[in-house]
Amino acid sequence: METRQILRTTGFTVLAVAAAAALGALLVRDQLSRHQRDLFSPHPLRRLAALGYLGGRPASVDTVLLLRDFLAWEARPLLRRRATAVLARMESVLAARNLPTEAV
Repeated sequence: METRQILRTTGFTVLAVAAAAALGALLVRDQLSRHQRDLFSPHPLRRLAALGYLGGRPASVDTVLLLRDFLAWEARPLLRRRATAVLARMESVLAARNLPTEAV
């Protein structure tokens, strides 16, 4: 009888932890998607979400120029490294397509 109650309590505890983790993941995902285009926001998490959004989009000359402007503006090293990585990937994709990435 006692073993049954322990199993039931353990099951409810695991279920509650899983539900809390799922809810937390949904809230973070919602916040990231809501602010995915806030590249020049005063909030660092919004800027990180915007970099993730831009990193998932197809490479374009306009996006490369936008990322170069962002790199000139951004002060945080973590966000600068992320933007540099996204920029390098996009420039290599555009170079493979033989599209110019230099500013006019």
